[in-house]
Amino acid sequence: MSALITRRGFALLGATALAAPLAACGSDDTPAGEESAAEDQPVVLYSGRNEELIQPLLDQFTEATGVEVDVRYFDSAEAAGLLLEEGDRSPAHLFLSQDAGALGAVAKAGLLTELDGGLLERVPEAYRASDGTWVGLTGRSRVMVYDPAKITAAELPASVWDLTGEEWDGRVAIAPLNGSFQAFVTALRVTGGDEAAAAWLEGMADAPQKEKNGPIVEGVASGELEAGLVNHYYIYEKAAEAGVPVEEYGPALHYFAPGDPGGLVNVSGIGALGDSAENANVAALLDYLLATDAQTYFAETTFEYPLIEGVAGPAGQPALTELAGPAIDLNDLDDLETTVQMIQEAGLA
Repeated sequence: MSALITRRGFALLGATALAAPLAACGSDDTPAGEESAAEDQPVVLYSGRNEELIQPLLDQFTEATGVEVDVRYFDSAEAAGLLLEEGDRSPAHLFLSQDAGALGAVAKAGLLTELDGGLLERVPEAYRASDGTWVGLTGRSRVMVYDPAKITAAELPASVWDLTGEEWDGRVAIAPLNGSFQAFVTALRVTGGDEAAAAWLEGMADAPQKEKNGPIVEGVASGELEAGLVNHYYIYEKAAEAGVPVEEYGPALHYFAPGDPGGLVNVSGIGALGDSAENANVAALLDYLLATDAQTYFAETTFEYPLIEGVAGPAGQPALTELAGPAIDLNDLDDLETTVQMIQEAGLA
């Protein structure tokens, strides 16, 4: 997704953020006699997740159930902005986001409905909305990826706040237009306050920039970069693409000290627009995504943490219960508009 599109998504979000909550989106408000016809239609999914990652799983769902899924792929911020702009005119039944912040922004506008309690209870409370309007599908930890040939273990910082020190100037790459980075900066604001977060962003002015996490990992592997801030699973994806075990790929991962915002454990998650959760096909897809087969797919194919009990996490990674990110409520990551403004004011986007 281009930088231009990412900015457009937040421009849409900003333009509608002050509007009164809109009427329900994705509604199946049809007479009883037409209900079955409505449920014969494809499920319309706005996806903020990459097509290469999610489409194979959706194809498996269609093969297993016969239910078609009409997927519209966006950046998560762009999808959130579009939903806010469309309101009750949106064709979307479901919004799949790569982070909790974009889901929270849509929920705050009153566009998401409370999901089935049984579905919500499959996922630990920390990884779903407190009002039940969205639920996490996978977990992912923020980490520092680095080249062990250039940075020793003794040099690694305990806190992400330390990266504005002179010794790290220009050495740690970031992806300021990427949703996961923006969610992390929002976590900086929640834990340290806006003034401290703004100072951190200004302190990263000389950081190398990439559009996404993947190119950062590739840059460290090639020797172009010394280090970068990414989500944990990208090193496993890039090693798999290179056809080598992660231990032979080159880069290593550094987990920040317990409680540090640099170790934010975020989610990819999903919410239903308007009364769409009452649609049998929509309910079937939600059930499928939080069942064993799909959760195993995430662990084995995208190297993310499954969120339901009984499914093993990605091989070679710390258990989800061992990760010690900042003690924040993911629902508090919904003010992405201010975060993006701060990133832009710091000259990083």
